[in-house]
Amino acid sequence: MPVVTVYTRRGCHLCEEAERIVAAEARGRAEVVLVDIDADETLTDRYTVRVPVVAVDGVEVAELVVGREEVAEAIGAATSRCFGHPRRR
Repeated sequence: MPVVTVYTRRGCHLCEEAERIVAAEARGRAEVVLVDIDADETLTDRYTVRVPVVAVDGVEVAELVVGREEVAEAIGAATSRCFGHPRRR
C-alpha cells in the first residue's frame, strides 16, 4: 500500500484543505502520514514557504494548492507499481 505524506503546519488553511483531499483520495488505497514541519528544524527550513507538500512514496507530487486529480493520479500510479502492473491511461 502506498504511503502519502502531507507536510503541514498548524494554522495553515491550505494545509487543512490538503489534509481533507488526501484523506478522501487515500481512503482504502493508501496510508496517510501527517508531518508537522514545525516539529523538526530541518523540515521547517526545507518546507517553510512551500506547505502543504504532498509526497507519495517519497516523491513530491503537489505543493501549496493541492488538487484531487493530482493526488488520485499519484496514488493510482503508486498502487500500480506496488502490485507490479504498468500504469494504464
